[in-house]
Amino acid sequence: MLNAKQAPSQAALAPRRGVMNIGQVLSRIDADFTGITASKIRFLEEKGLIVPARTAAGYRKYTEADVERLRFILALQRDQYLPLKVIKDYLDAIDRGEEPPQLPGGASLAPRSVDAEQVDELAGHLRPVSRAELEGATGASEAFIDRLIEYGLAVPDEDGHFDEHAVRAVKASLVLAESGIEPRHLRPFRTAADRELGIIESSISPLTGRKDPSAAARAADAAAGIADAVLALHGALVRGGLAHLDR
Repeated sequence: MLNAKQAPSQAALAPRRGVMNIGQVLSRIDADFTGITASKIRFLEEKGLIVPARTAAGYRKYTEADVERLRFILALQRDQYLPLKVIKDYLDAIDRGEEPPQLPGGASLAPRSVDAEQVDELAGHLRPVSRAELEGATGASEAFIDRLIEYGLAVPDEDGHFDEHAVRAVKASLVLAESGIEPRHLRPFRTAADRELGIIESSISPLTGRKDPSAAARAADAAAGIADAVLALHGALVRGGLAHLDR
């Protein structure tokens, strides 16, 4: 695991392979972050997370350091669901040469030269897994996973694979099963999650209805921020309801 002291700031990182245009940057990251567009990168620039140099004519010049930083930002968004404000505050502290605040969840990461394998290691991201791989990775039985699928707690994609969210859901469900809480008892969680998703989607509808190029990126960031607050509220309510047990 990396820590902030190992991470040079964006300004300190020297280019190692010359400069790139935005199309070349997209080509470099496409294998790891499919669906990322030029508009998304420009949106991150607008928010001050990436500051590429420019030519005399105003064209952007991205260095290897910019690509490394972009990978780091996208990995935190995709895999840890962190809003851009949290990521920016963290990176700003590094750029100032300060010890950055701890990321939510206690992670202490820092951008460096990151390849696909290292991005997975940093963010805990898992590639989609087959049914057999899911059983092997979690130790869940075939029957247990069948019940989770039946109740909408582990949802395969159209190819029958499961993403990292499904893997986490199976692992959490196994922990609950050890306390006697079976998959059939967890249906209210699916219902509650669907309601929360509806609230989030409704709140960002003004953004999703816009046609400007950065609207999708803004909507995704807004949704991530709201989801983070929803999860924090949910945790506070549950833990608050159990507080009397410690008295």
